[in-house]
This record gives sequence, C-alpha cells and structure tokens, in this order.
Amino acid sequence: MSVRHGLSRTATAHAQREVQKLVDELNGVTAAVVATVDGFDVASTTIGDADPARMAAMASSIVAISGVVTEEARLGRHQSVMVLTDSGFAVFHSVHRRDGELVISVLARDSAVPALVAYKAAQLAKTLAEA
Repeated sequence: MSVRHGLSRTATAHAQREVQKLVDELNGVTAAVVATVDGFDVASTTIGDADPARMAAMASSIVAISGVVTEEARLGRHQSVMVLTDSGFAVFHSVHRRDGELVISVLARDSAVPALVAYKAAQLAKTLAEA
C-alpha cells in the first residue's frame, strides 16, 4: 500500500525513524525533513516552530537549482547544498532511489558542527536510498 508521495508505508516509517534519530543524536539540530523532489513532506521531526511543509517546498527548490548548476557546469550529479547564516545553517541532500528522488533538509543552530551535520545527512541519504 502506498501513500500520496508514492513511498510504501514501510519506507515512510523507516524515513520517520531515521529523521527522529538524526535530530535526537545531533546537538543543535532543530529540524530534519525528508521530502519528495516536488516538495511534499514524507517524514519530519522538528524542535520549535519550523514548518515541515514549508521546509519540504524550499528544499525542493534549492535542490532543483543545484541540479541545474551542476548540470550546466558539467560537475556530475548533484548531492548536497549547505546554506550558512549568522545564526546557523541548513543542509540539503539529494536521495537517489530506484522508485523516485527524495530530498533531505536539516536545520541547525550555530552550536552544531556543520561537517558533522553534513556527514549525517549524507549517511541518511545513503540509508534511505538503500531502503
């Protein structure tokens, strides 16, 4: 049985467990969302007032733009984008699955370690790609 985004209930439940784990394990992370490439929230965990639906839509746009940039520059298939701000950062990572593309977005305060968050987002993408 599948739901609106086309993933099975098992895959959706797995994604939900994994985003919860990421937020629980990483100090400073305030939100993690898995979304379809067309901007629909699949799984999410937030601390505070982040809106998973809005994050999913923004992640879709950011990853689409990065895809165009890497294609035009002939840099290969896009993987991730990091946006740094004065009070934190966001990491967006593509998930290439057989049954469709997904996008991970992670929001973090400046107390989080950017390299660690980027690494964990990449690991989550790998986990979701294989599930």
